[in-house]
Amino acid sequence: MYAKFFKRVIDFTLSLIALLILSPVLLVLIITGAIAMKGNPFFTQLRPGKNEKIFKLIKFRTMSNARDKDGNLLPDHVRLNNYGNFLRSTSLDELPELINILIGDMSVVGPRPLLVKYLDRYNEEQKHRHDVRPGLTGLAQVRGRNTVSWEEKFRYDIEYINNITFIGDVKIIIATVVAVFKRDGISSETSATMEEFMGNDAEKVTYE
Repeated sequence: MYAKFFKRVIDFTLSLIALLILSPVLLVLIITGAIAMKGNPFFTQLRPGKNEKIFKLIKFRTMSNARDKDGNLLPDHVRLNNYGNFLRSTSLDELPELINILIGDMSVVGPRPLLVKYLDRYNEEQKHRHDVRPGLTGLAQVRGRNTVSWEEKFRYDIEYINNITFIGDVKIIIATVVAVFKRDGISSETSATMEEFMGNDAEKVTYE
């Protein structure tokens, strides 16, 4: 009952209230971001949502568009400037996703929306992460964020989907707030963001 009906009502209400309360902060970040990034402060990208429906994710830009002499984008750690690093470490770059939640593309809690190109790399179990709306935060985010492996992330996604409850969502939101203040799990051990998901091994991964 909660997952099918009340969760969406709560998502809409919370995102609307948050956008109203945080509007001064958002305005400051828009202006500051435009200056720091020398242009558009927003980053938008197509992501798959519920039932693999594609939507446009909205975030604050944390990396510049700096390119090498051949026109190729420089590595993430080079394009991630001090301002962008501040946004990421405080998770302020995620705030525009409240708009995605308000219009129904996303939920407050759910599996994080990943890249469209990953869709054909999931095994049958992992595809179930698209049975629900993607979230601003999720179980994987409070269990390590970018410091856990892809296999672990997907295991947490399936665990969440199989056990969606109001109390569970509240616990994840509280744990997210704690993680943001502690600035845990911002980057993986080998990347400024997270390594690309290249797919699974030939042996099928199962979830219990």
